[in-house]
Amino acid sequence: MAKAAPLSPLAPARFPDLPPVAGVRMATAEAGIRYKGRTDVLLVLMDEGTQAAGVFTRSKCPSAPVDWCRAALKDGSARALVVNSGNANAFTGKKGAEAVALTAELAAEAAGCRPSEVYLASTGVIGEPLDAGKFRGVLAETAGRVSPGAFEDAGRAIMTTDTFPKGATATVDFGGVPVTINGIAKGAGMIAPDMATMLSFVFTDAPIAGNILQDLLSRGVVDSFNAVTVDSDTSTSDTLLLFATGKAGGAPVTDAADPRLADFARALDSVLLDLAQQVARDGEGARKFVTVEVRGATSKKAARRIGLSIANSPLVKTAVAGEDANWGRVVMAVGKAGEEADRDRLAIWFGDIRVAVDGERDPSYDEAAVSAYMKGQAITIAVDIGLGDASDRVYTCDLTKEYVAINGDYRS
Repeated sequence: MAKAAPLSPLAPARFPDLPPVAGVRMATAEAGIRYKGRTDVLLVLMDEGTQAAGVFTRSKCPSAPVDWCRAALKDGSARALVVNSGNANAFTGKKGAEAVALTAELAAEAAGCRPSEVYLASTGVIGEPLDAGKFRGVLAETAGRVSPGAFEDAGRAIMTTDTFPKGATATVDFGGVPVTINGIAKGAGMIAPDMATMLSFVFTDAPIAGNILQDLLSRGVVDSFNAVTVDSDTSTSDTLLLFATGKAGGAPVTDAADPRLADFARALDSVLLDLAQQVARDGEGARKFVTVEVRGATSKKAARRIGLSIANSPLVKTAVAGEDANWGRVVMAVGKAGEEADRDRLAIWFGDIRVAVDGERDPSYDEAAVSAYMKGQAITIAVDIGLGDASDRVYTCDLTKEYVAINGDYRS
């Protein structure tokens, strides 16, 4: 049986109440992919007419399921989603391609659709062949007991080193018709922004054409999943899929200028940001959730690069873990980012306490006050570059001894 990791101290009090999404049903199963005594397969069935959109890792060594999904999106219709935890089916060569083809074939038989309407995602160990034969019989049996409200079970089935299932929801008025947006995600390590970060699956009953859906998703990841990092490592398997069943009713959106999209886009963005921040909160071994704010940069791109330099710095992250407001390490991270900066214009805050200004320690620096602030679970590090008007925000966590322990033991 898989040994459960201790619950992150940053975990939410409970999984949110995710209402059913019309046209979406799901169930989980135990296939013994890697773990014993726990669910490791998620099957989602969707009504005919469901549209799909997706963003994926930019890794030059993507997993076989990523390749499959990219090809499936050329058609854009979706009837089934299969996710397994325990094996990433990445760096598995010809065997990996054969495994996804067999999985899609078995899922298509269970769902009564074409294999090209099946989307696949895998997470877990890289380099180990996936025995897709383990899905034989499992998917057909699972298809017989799908239900519309099993989102928490779904979130648990896709976990690997996660300590809690991640879910988020929003309801929005869509031109007089209420629509629901539900999402689940998994991710705790090998998390760095690069198009999409981890596995996440979002479902809505809004009637939106696939090309519009894709545009909404591509824009939505910029300040959510692309703005979160745990350890600067981008997975081979990063997959974010958005499905729209259209079952809420109303005329389909086929024009990007449709006024119904404004509120929907804001709601979608909120769901994506919620899920992305939960990933950072569940960073392997994390004890602190960290927001890095950069302002006064010459461009948003520069602000993002500086923010990630701070957020990915092991020295900054270990200082946060040690509850040390070591602003010298922040200066270091700004300076190495490769973007324009002026040492003598730089200002730094921990929370609302300014610790440095005009390139040196703030004259009113109060070490006792900032030390007290660093004992909290939510830490904000803000820097003002002093060179422009652009700003950005990224999210991360601290780096603790437990991160090393988790990853040192992962394959053993």
